Amino acid sequence: MLWADFINSYARDWRTGDERKAEDRLLNREWVRRWLAGNHLPPLEAPEEDELAELQRLRSALFAIVRTLAAGGSLSEEQLALLNREMALGPALRRIAADPEGRLELVSEPLRDDWAQVRAEIAASLAEAVTTGDPSRFGVCENPDCQWVYYDDTRNRSKRYCEDKTCGNLLKVRRFRARKKAEAASPPPAGKPREE
Repeated sequence: MLWADFINSYARDWRTGDERKAEDRLLNREWVRRWLAGNHLPPLEAPEEDELAELQRLRSALFAIVRTLAAGGSLSEEQLALLNREMALGPALRRIAADPEGRLELVSEPLRDDWAQVRAEIAASLAEAVTTGDPSRFGVCENPDCQWVYYDDTRNRSKRYCEDKTCGNLLKVRRFRARKKAEAASPPPAGKPREE
């Protein structure tokens, strides 16, 4: 999802939470090039300083929106106004087209090739997810050192981590070690020897 990839472009060190190891991928030209191509956005040069500041501001605002939804809240008037303002930056041609399987879909074709248009497309992708999806399925990874956002598309709404194989495993190991440490620190019940 465009909006999630964009918000997650600020990559914290999910193992330690060390902010010095965090990476703002918007500063990485190769990542930006791949991200634009992977989301069918125009191949732009790296953002200039003012454009980068606007992208970072938008990323923070969209992260706040997803956190609000993940906590079960509703969007404020200010958050709705922000999405509308950003979407207004990028005009698009809308048309109906057939996908490769012949199903009809609504296609939005941006009319400009600049960073303002990219911001509009990002805001529109989140607006579409909010209006066509289930707000209760927005989430933020439970690993406090990660905080990546996601849309929970599991059948039973059980997603808790950005990725089970990374943050999920890490937190399971941390819980296991904490439990073992607590067990080792507490005396065994009377008459029962400690297990080694």
